[in-house]
Amino acid sequence: MKEFDLIGRYFSNGGYKRKDVIIGIGDDCAVTKVPENQQLAVTTDTLVGGVHFLSDAPAKSVAYKTVAVNLSDLAAMGAEPAWISLSLSLPEVKEDWLAEFVDGLYELTQYYSVQLIGGDTVKGPMSMTITAQGFIPPGSELTRSGANPGDWVYVTGTLGDAGAGLDILQNTLEVKGEARDVLINRHYFPTPRVAVGTALRRIATSCIDISDGLLSDLNHILTASGCGANIHVDRLPLSRAITSAVDNDTAIEYALSAGDDYELIFTVSEEQKGNLETSLASTNVKATCIGQLSGHSSNLSLFKGEKPYTPKRDKGYEHNF
Repeated sequence: MKEFDLIGRYFSNGGYKRKDVIIGIGDDCAVTKVPENQQLAVTTDTLVGGVHFLSDAPAKSVAYKTVAVNLSDLAAMGAEPAWISLSLSLPEVKEDWLAEFVDGLYELTQYYSVQLIGGDTVKGPMSMTITAQGFIPPGSELTRSGANPGDWVYVTGTLGDAGAGLDILQNTLEVKGEARDVLINRHYFPTPRVAVGTALRRIATSCIDISDGLLSDLNHILTASGCGANIHVDRLPLSRAITSAVDNDTAIEYALSAGDDYELIFTVSEEQKGNLETSLASTNVKATCIGQLSGHSSNLSLFKGEKPYTPKRDKGYEHNF
């Protein structure tokens, strides 16, 4: 299949259509309109086959995750997503695979009212690069650097499920029944916490999404904000699926170090703590307080009950070059 036939058949006419897209797919550039009194947030992520997703992963899950990880970055900034561009590299065109990929792409963009406005297709090793753009009211963006000693540390949802799901798929963890399906789906289909991100504007002092593991990503906040933290591992939110699949200590290790959960870690001051529950009420997402920031710069201390806790791994995923 020729490049422009591929674009015309699969990408030109499908998906959600927004009124703020003046020119979409088909010209040298897309032309869009940023609403008045809004800032533009932009993020780019690349997913490479065999690195960010398994080579035999379902095409729908590959597309879903490709979009979700970018929307998760926007959510961590408090941005409302609007547009994405996709650069797609494929070693060959398998039409069944590509049709399933497009279904997954459009399912998620439809749900979040996001329009695909352009990109590129090339022949090469399998990879997908998305640039996602969204809107933030001036002065309400969330960053990693705004936290202060005394702020409370929260996480959304449950942790460790995606990492356990990956181990199941790689045959290093044996789980049967419903828990197996739940954990695998959490790996294949992460949920970007967009509604939570917008709800945290002007309430959270800092925020980041969990892509590389709780310890790794929390350390980004501590480094940027010049704070330390005391985290209680027995407060980490764990799903029924993971606690039925592994023992408690193993579940805690997954929650601390496994990546790909795409939940949010955020900090809230004592003064705003009372407003948090009200702000999150409409999102239907639970946030759990797991500790508090300290004045000891970048010092992350873990506790289980009253005793210090030493994790088996002190950091999450990191690329080696």
